[in-house]
Amino acid sequence: MKKVLLGVLIITLSAAFAFAGGGTAEKPERQFLTMGTGSPGGVYYPLGGGMSVIIEKTVEGLRCAAESTGASVENSRLVGTGDTDMGMVMGSVAYKATEGLEPFEKKYPLMALFQMYPAPEHIVTTKQSGIKSFADLKGKKISIDVPGSGCSTMAKAMLSEYGFDLEKDVKLADLTQSESVQALKDGIVDACFFNFAYPASAVMDIAATRDLVMIPVEKDFLDRILKKNPYYVAVTIPKGAYPKVDYDVLCAGDSNVMVCNEDMPEDIAYSIVKAIYENVDQGKYALTNIHPIAKQLTPQNAVNAPIAMHPGAMKYFKERGM
Repeated sequence: MKKVLLGVLIITLSAAFAFAGGGTAEKPERQFLTMGTGSPGGVYYPLGGGMSVIIEKTVEGLRCAAESTGASVENSRLVGTGDTDMGMVMGSVAYKATEGLEPFEKKYPLMALFQMYPAPEHIVTTKQSGIKSFADLKGKKISIDVPGSGCSTMAKAMLSEYGFDLEKDVKLADLTQSESVQALKDGIVDACFFNFAYPASAVMDIAATRDLVMIPVEKDFLDRILKKNPYYVAVTIPKGAYPKVDYDVLCAGDSNVMVCNEDMPEDIAYSIVKAIYENVDQGKYALTNIHPIAKQLTPQNAVNAPIAMHPGAMKYFKERGM
């Protein structure tokens, strides 16, 4: 009798499992995608998280996870080698990656899914440091973000163009954004370079407990930077964007691009872009609920990428009349 009951139990469980398995067989397993973002404290991290949720929740057949990384340079390599499916990258870095220019040792097969927004290179200090201009950075200890980040690359380009010897005239620290904030508040560093859209939580954190000072770049100096690096742009952070900063801050800026490998299937690229742009400011997954910079995610901005666009992305934006 026990053997009979056991047999019935096995058959029942097998049938139940078969029904569950049958459903799985009819619906192919969802493809898992990864997205490289940046360090917590900037815009890449929360915005990328929001985009991954949109893909996960609204695109049938796809799953997506956002990963914290060293940002632009690291994301370019990860996507270029196929270790990550897509990544957020500064426009200048994406350009250099596709051309095999320093800091890259070879060309990487990247394409743009869309351009996101321009981001100014913030130069942040405190009243206590006594720094009031770019020239005052000489002899100071400065955090320029982690090695390999687009912020670090841009900071070194600016300091070198100004005439500073990076080995003798300044003391550079390779700290993450969150580490930079704490180090500036504690007086361990005198100034920090950040590259992200404004207003950024990292700078707000500093302003909450210190007398925040933003260092603008001089127009002549900025013109030299833009002439030498045509993929950079001029960006002005308006007065009032940050507490206690009652003046406009002229900055060198960069674009920000979502890149993928050129091998990404056209239908997947199309589905990703369509899902994100249909949830910018509408629905429960709206990106504008995560960060106000998402308002700049328009089809008009999207197509102005510094590298070639993926055919799947082009298909979507052509449908939108771009």
